[in-house]
Amino acid sequence: MLLAVIAACEIGFWVLLAAGLLARYALRLRRTGAALLLCVPLVDLVLLAATAVDLRGGATAGTGHGLAAAYLGYSVAFGHSMVRWADERFAHRFAGGPPPTRSPKYGTARARHEWREFAKAALATAVACGLLLAMIALVGDAERTRALDAWLGRLGVVLAIWSLWPITTTIWPPKPRDGAAPGSAEHARPE
Repeated sequence: MLLAVIAACEIGFWVLLAAGLLARYALRLRRTGAALLLCVPLVDLVLLAATAVDLRGGATAGTGHGLAAAYLGYSVAFGHSMVRWADERFAHRFAGGPPPTRSPKYGTARARHEWREFAKAALATAVACGLLLAMIALVGDAERTRALDAWLGRLGVVLAIWSLWPITTTIWPPKPRDGAAPGSAEHARPE
């Protein structure tokens, strides 16, 4: 059942985001759009509550509980930038806003961008691990929470793999091809 709640929350996130942006830009209902966008974090609260209720009801922690913690962690860390990304594109498309900013492709600007994204991933991992530890403490039974211990390691592995991008970009920063001018769109400012 928890996997269905996770799927519903993911769908709810995108539906609320799209509805908020459509109301804000296409329909010119700024307050309605803002209200819908403010509801986006409520999806996370629904998932958190469903997970807590399931565990408190005597469920043995499984894949769904670990996935819920990971989803919440990444939603907290990346949710704002995803909303901003979508907002820029809707503003450009429906409200005559400036073209969306692109992430830099070359040099130290690219390395800084990768380190910022890695910092978000580290925050996501910290939040997810905190939630996993809170679930383990909430249940108070090592047998029922054994699956959550494994998720702590998985999240660490994901973060270790993610660290390869900023490290390699710092050591070997990408360089523009011969035809790309330094002031071209390929050198756009960071997001």
